[in-house]
Amino acid sequence: MHLIESLPAGIPYLSLIWLIPLLGALVIMFLPKEQKQAMRIISAVVATISFGIALLVFFAYDPNATGYMGTKMQFVEKLDWVPQLGMAYLVGADGISLPLIVLNGLVIFTGTFISWNIEDRVKEYFVLLLLLVVGVYGVFMALDLFLMFVFYELAVLPMYLLIGIWGSTRKEYGAMKLTIYLMVGSAALMIGMVAIYVVGGTFNMVELSQRVFSLEFQKIFFLPVFVGFAVLAGMFPFHTWSPTGHVAAPTAVSMLHAGVLMKLGAYGALRAALWLMPNGAQFWLPGIAVMTLMNVVYGASIAMVQKDFKYVIGYSSVSHMGLVMLALASMNETALNGAVMQMFAHGVMTALFFAVVGRMVYERTHTRQLPELGGLMKVMPFAFVVFIIASLSSMGMPGTAGFMAEFTIFTGVMNQYPLVAVVAALSIPITAAYVLRVGYMAFMGEVKDPHYHDLPPLTWQEKFSGTVLAIVVVGVGLFPSIIMDYIATGVQPIAQRMIDLAGR
Repeated sequence: MHLIESLPAGIPYLSLIWLIPLLGALVIMFLPKEQKQAMRIISAVVATISFGIALLVFFAYDPNATGYMGTKMQFVEKLDWVPQLGMAYLVGADGISLPLIVLNGLVIFTGTFISWNIEDRVKEYFVLLLLLVVGVYGVFMALDLFLMFVFYELAVLPMYLLIGIWGSTRKEYGAMKLTIYLMVGSAALMIGMVAIYVVGGTFNMVELSQRVFSLEFQKIFFLPVFVGFAVLAGMFPFHTWSPTGHVAAPTAVSMLHAGVLMKLGAYGALRAALWLMPNGAQFWLPGIAVMTLMNVVYGASIAMVQKDFKYVIGYSSVSHMGLVMLALASMNETALNGAVMQMFAHGVMTALFFAVVGRMVYERTHTRQLPELGGLMKVMPFAFVVFIIASLSSMGMPGTAGFMAEFTIFTGVMNQYPLVAVVAALSIPITAAYVLRVGYMAFMGEVKDPHYHDLPPLTWQEKFSGTVLAIVVVGVGLFPSIIMDYIATGVQPIAQRMIDLAGR
């Protein structure tokens, strides 16, 4: 959907997308701590501007044009950083990264409004939140492997403080567990990254993608790069940090955590591992495909028995991200298209889930225990409606973003691993069961606690954020080509490279 023919030349659009939130964070740092409302407004303004530029770039991208070094990378910006070591500030975007850049913009845009009720250490909260967003933007647009790693660390590190200070439910434990797991993944990633540089002689991923590493090299170093990123994607058996982190995090951080941060892991595995080392992928991914079944089926099964509302959504994310990793492991174009589509669909859906559960329900009832909830549809009907929309997408119902994502994934996986696809499909009825279960327990029936009748009404910020996210879930579900046309242009070169090298 190439709606904007061209943007004025000479403007660093991609850099502006992450520099504006960074500038917002710097401005907030110098405000007096009493200026809480100003900090909220500044955060909302910079998030809105950044999201707006991301949308402009998205609709100005030409899927049919050839970009940087013969690839589909467009809006490329390059500035030598440490030329002696082959490091450069090199950013660009294609059909894979652009939907995820827009996703990050959408989640932080709505997340700033969901964070309007933060009263404790407001300055530090919004500074860290915006720094996290800067890191996520950077990962999705970095074409230099070292630059990607720098942005990756910037995205991960603020999570410890955001959860440890503003979280709940064993927040120190959740923050420390998340940090330890992700640092171990970063260590593995560093080993693979250095090896690629030593052999390839550059950190430029576009140049590296046009070289062929030896089979033995790829067999050895594909795994640390893939697993290093897969830890952040919550892949089994490295998934246990994820539900704990979801539950402990404040609402907007949960939205970013599940909605966007986990996508960094899957995106990095696709961009840095599959793209650069396709032969190593063909060696290791059949075994990884079997492991992802634990994510898909086990995650859904554990979500089914949870009593904590947030834990249900946390394990649901493990299951849905398992589908993404399974699609990556299937190594064909259809499955890879589905993987990227699922990243976007799940990101919007789970952000909406956490907005409902964490802000609309928990902030008012002060409980997430499902047996203590009930009848909330009568006291907050808006929350019930948007929860149902997110639930339908989670179940993969036609007309929602989740349907096209899951349909494409299972089609691709069936072509590569029929038996694995059949087993993974067990997650579909389980997902429907736990979503209907929690919806009934929390929202249906009689109001269990008479105090719920006196709950404060939803704020305009909550309704606005929920409405925007719900519209995207339905809009992309009804018109999936808005996203899929872009994704296909980015995935096709990677899939073709894997096919070409497999024939050698």
